[in-house]
Amino acid sequence: MPNRLAHETSPYLLQHADNPVDWWPWSAQAFSEARERGVPVLLSVGYSSCHWCHVMAHESFEDAGTAAFLNEHFVNVKVDREERPDIDAVYMEAVQAATGQGGWPMTVFLTPDAEPFYFGTYFPPEPRHGMPSFQQVADGVRRAWTDRRDEVAEVAGKIVRDLSERQLAFGADELPGEDELAQALLGLTRDYDASRGGFGGAPKFPPSMVVEFLLRHYARTGSEGALQMAADTCERMARGGIYDQLGGGFARYSVDREWVVPHFEKMLYDNALLCRVYAHLWRATGSDLARRVALETADFMVRELRTNEGGFASALDADSEDATTGKHVEGAYYVWTPDQLREVLGDADAETAVAYFGVTEEGTFEEGASVLQLPEGGSGDGGAVADADRIASIRERLLAARSERPAPGRDDKIVAAWNGLAVAALAEVGAYFDRPDLVAAAVGAGDLLVRLHMDDRARLSRTSKDGQVGANAGVLEDYADVAEGFLALASVTGEGVWLEFAGFLLDHVLGQFVDAESGSLYDTAADAEQLIRRPQDPTDNAVPSGWTAAAGALLSYAAQTGAEPHRLAAERALGVVKGLAPRAPRFIGHGLAVAEAALDGPREVAVIGPVGGELHRTAMLAGAPGAVIAAGPADGELPLLAGRGLVEGLPAAYVCRRFVCDAPTTDVGELAAKLSG
Repeated sequence: MPNRLAHETSPYLLQHADNPVDWWPWSAQAFSEARERGVPVLLSVGYSSCHWCHVMAHESFEDAGTAAFLNEHFVNVKVDREERPDIDAVYMEAVQAATGQGGWPMTVFLTPDAEPFYFGTYFPPEPRHGMPSFQQVADGVRRAWTDRRDEVAEVAGKIVRDLSERQLAFGADELPGEDELAQALLGLTRDYDASRGGFGGAPKFPPSMVVEFLLRHYARTGSEGALQMAADTCERMARGGIYDQLGGGFARYSVDREWVVPHFEKMLYDNALLCRVYAHLWRATGSDLARRVALETADFMVRELRTNEGGFASALDADSEDATTGKHVEGAYYVWTPDQLREVLGDADAETAVAYFGVTEEGTFEEGASVLQLPEGGSGDGGAVADADRIASIRERLLAARSERPAPGRDDKIVAAWNGLAVAALAEVGAYFDRPDLVAAAVGAGDLLVRLHMDDRARLSRTSKDGQVGANAGVLEDYADVAEGFLALASVTGEGVWLEFAGFLLDHVLGQFVDAESGSLYDTAADAEQLIRRPQDPTDNAVPSGWTAAAGALLSYAAQTGAEPHRLAAERALGVVKGLAPRAPRFIGHGLAVAEAALDGPREVAVIGPVGGELHRTAMLAGAPGAVIAAGPADGELPLLAGRGLVEGLPAAYVCRRFVCDAPTTDVGELAAKLSG
């Protein structure tokens, strides 16, 4: 019989609706139930495409004996971290403080007042690798709660006090300058993996925000070292198994340092961020590889993640059914053996594919299967393995054969923040490469966010699914990233309504998320549900931090409109980058990118002339860090166009920077020169 999750909209919660565990969604009623029964709360946090969440669910939550024990001794609460990032952030902070590490599934035991007292992540059904079994953990918590409740309460109270006393070092009330950005670059150089690209060791995550900083730093300073790190990292990722060599798009991360074997889930946010990064790399270098990857990733998002409502789904699972064994295993959809290649392609083309994609008899993944790559020396870099037409035919046939395999599941919920990132990426890529269909896809997603996720007071809902808006309020990253998407649409389309919508959202940021005294930002609104701690984190995770994403959107909006409160709020928010840039540059990449824009102005470009015309396109492709662009007629919809006109009857571009404007130009080459260096 379904449990209390049966009426939820989260795909992750619905995956657990038929568990014998009597799950509750996060709610006041769940904690009231715990108080009435005098039992602790088991909080289990995960997300729909999380491999180990599925494993623990199958091993423990689908087991009748384990479920009976949990139902008797706990109130059991399931949370989708993608719907409630605030809950996830608060308790993950506690898990990391207590254990030194974190991850999902996250397993936390709470008092009925939601105070945590025991923590963990994945627990196996039997003791292994030095880990206790989940049954042992749950029974130990039960005994502690029954026999030593005062001690448990004391521990929980101390944890909450310790969390509440943790303060961020905000750095300064001033912008990071040349010194801090130079120190950040030096720190990144020390952590850089020169032989494989990327930063640090395994597992290796796509450093999207850091690469964006490196590209902006190169654009502002001409630093060849910054460009080399960005370009080499992007090439290594694009050649590796982390990139889908047949269908486009990136997996979540690589389990090894060489980018060979991915964790196969594909997330909207990764692909949106990387799509934009590769487009910016092409803009800086003209790289054919960067152009191809940007377009293939955009096409992947539209083809495989766009929903019937016009938004973009959250993720594709890592696991899918193996057509041979019938079991759900990770990567089954994507990997190939030499025999499978021969079956689809025939012997001659299979031999070519084996060499081109780095397939081996032993396999680069598991059980003789290989993840497709583009090894160095293959024709992916102009080598002589095979001619382009033959490779195109091989790709096409392999992709068609793969489409007959059982597909990974899709998490169809729309997350506002991630759709904002997708809107920005698709709008820019569509403009760069003359793909109006991609711009149209961005506009469609923007329309959905306005129609469904924004209420009449410009408050955002975090999620929707199948055209039904979710109950959870938007957090700071939702407001910031959706505003960023709308600002990109304004620059690409020349339509002032997108700038207006961005302004509504950013006014809400100023009113609900900014601390008036320090200028720091909170991840939840002032009137949001009160948890044991109000989350606040300026560092990037898989996506830009809400804090620095808001700073970037505020800065761009101020440049487009001249709104001084927004500029001031952006500059105050960037004070944290001054403190963190020299010490932790890998984890403040987006803040560094925004700081580059602030140092460069950002430049304001008003193009009096046709949207999509030569001057507009030149401005879009110039690459000045964070430049804002307005295009349209002299009486157009964007504020930067006001009071400016044609020059001798010709379209003209006006460039301003830090309250100083150059003479207008009608010449494409002169405009490009004004926006470089």
